[in-house]
Amino acid sequence: MLSKIRGYITLVQFAITVSITIVLMYTFVKYRHNIRKFWMGLQIKLLGIKIKQIGSLDMSCDMVIVNHQSLLDIVVVDNLHKRDLAWVAKQEITDMFFFGHIIKAPQMISINREDRSGLTTLINESKDRLSKNRPIAIFPEGTRSSGKVISKFKVGAKMLANKYNLKVQPIVLINTREILDSKSMKVVPGEVTVIYLDPIIANKKSSWFEDTEYNMREVLNKYLSNES
Repeated sequence: MLSKIRGYITLVQFAITVSITIVLMYTFVKYRHNIRKFWMGLQIKLLGIKIKQIGSLDMSCDMVIVNHQSLLDIVVVDNLHKRDLAWVAKQEITDMFFFGHIIKAPQMISINREDRSGLTTLINESKDRLSKNRPIAIFPEGTRSSGKVISKFKVGAKMLANKYNLKVQPIVLINTREILDSKSMKVVPGEVTVIYLDPIIANKKSSWFEDTEYNMREVLNKYLSNES
């Protein structure tokens, strides 16, 4: 019951603070990354999140790929990363009345997954962000999972990384859905574990993408097995 109450309080808090953040990003364009970082840090504190990091975050990487289970995934990774990440988001979020500007204001990348032109948009928009020294952040599964498994990767991240020979860092997140589950509207303070895998240079002649999917799945399974 308490987790449900926290969930509804968080929903209201999100609506208010996201609205303020959107207005501030449009008003102070030069500082939109700092504004976004402040909001992320605020959420970490308000939600009572402790972060445990395993491995090292390589700031020289051009792309980060992350397993997806919760809205909290973006908050955690964006809060930890020092560079201005360009997140790849689905068009449905961008099309939301007013709140879609949380994607538009910081110039994230919005793609229509149901349209064949979505991949072209991803590649072209990513080229623009990379030219501005912004790493691409993407969920290769394409949608949220239960947090207990890593679903089959979509080809978008592979094709993008191969085209530009990007340096990619895989990140495995654990427990974000247990803390913030947007489907059941439950919020419980807790610890998020962030596991950084070694960076890889994308190359279409190698099986780096398939190997990374396997490795991320193995890391998650091993960690969850040790926890049980």
